[in-house]
Amino acid sequence: MLLVTGGAGFIGSNVVAALNDAGRADVAVCDVLGHDGKWRNLAKRQLADFVPPAELADWLKGRRLDAVIHLGAISETTATDGDLVIETNFRLSMRLLDWCTANSTPFIYASSAATYGDGAQGFADDPSLPALKTLRPMNLYGWSKHLFDMAVAERAANGERLPPQWAGLKFFNVFGPNEYHKGTMMSVLARRFDDIKAGSAVQLFKSHRDGIADGDQRRDFIYVDDVVRVMMWLMATPSVSGLFNVGTGTARSFKDLILSAYAALGTPANIQYVDMPEQIRGSYQYFTQSEVDRLQRAGYNGGFTPLEEAVSAYVGDFLNRPDRFR
Repeated sequence: MLLVTGGAGFIGSNVVAALNDAGRADVAVCDVLGHDGKWRNLAKRQLADFVPPAELADWLKGRRLDAVIHLGAISETTATDGDLVIETNFRLSMRLLDWCTANSTPFIYASSAATYGDGAQGFADDPSLPALKTLRPMNLYGWSKHLFDMAVAERAANGERLPPQWAGLKFFNVFGPNEYHKGTMMSVLARRFDDIKAGSAVQLFKSHRDGIADGDQRRDFIYVDDVVRVMMWLMATPSVSGLFNVGTGTARSFKDLILSAYAALGTPANIQYVDMPEQIRGSYQYFTQSEVDRLQRAGYNGGFTPLEEAVSAYVGDFLNRPDRFR
C-alpha cells in the first residue's frame, strides 16, 4: 500500500490519479475533506482507505507501506496561525520522517519555492546546511517548509539514519486540474478563466518597478502533470535521494499565461492593468525561476511542458468542459 497525505488536494489528487492509471488501487489518502467540495478531486478514483489526520498515528502502527508521499500541508501563503502551521507543516512532517526511518519506507515530501523568499539568494537547490541557512522565507508557510528542509539536511549532514529514499521537492508555480478548491491560492488562470471565456477584461497588476512592463512580472509556471511525472519517476528510482527544485527552469510572464489561454480559446485578448495594492508592493516577487540542473543530473529526463502547450491542455481538457475535474 502507498500513503498519500494531502491526497484530496490539488497536487495530491493528481498523484492519486496517476497511481490509479498505473494500475495501483492500493492507495490510502490522509486528508481533510471539509465542506468546500474537495471530495470531487477524488470522485473518479479508487482508494484502499481514507484516513483523517487525527487518526494517522494509530493507523500507521504495525503497518508496512511501499512509500509515503507527503503532500499534506497548510499551503496558504497568507496563513497567520503560527501554532497550527508549525504543527501541521513541521511537526507532522517530522513524525512521518521518523516513522519512515524506523520502518525503512521511502519518503517523498513537498517543500516549496516559498523557501527562497524574495529570491535575493537565487534559486539554486543546494541541499547543504550552510546554503539553506542563507534563505529567508517571506511568509509563515515558506518558513515552516524551510524548517523541515533544514531538519532533514541536518540529519543527512551528520550521517544520521534516514529513510532508504528521501526526496524533498521545491515546487514552483504549479497549475492544473483539481486546484478549484484553493480559492485565492488558485492559479490566476483558473481564477480568471470564466472572465476569459466570457470576453470580460482580465485584470493583471501594473508594474511598480523600473524596467519591468505591466504584466511582465515572471514566474516559473509548471503544469501539474510535469510535477506528478517527477514524483512517479522518483518512486521508480529508489536510488535517488535529495532536495530538488521542481520547475521548468524558464520564467514566463503573467501576461504570457493569460494570452496563452485566449489563444487556446481562439478569442481576442482583453487585459486590463490595475495598480498593485499598497500593502503587498514591498514584498511582491517580480521574478522566480528554478534551477533544475540537480534533478537532471540525478537522472530525470522527462522534460517539461512548454507554457503554451500546458495552457492549451488545461483549457481544452478541463477548464473549458462541463466537468473540470481529473
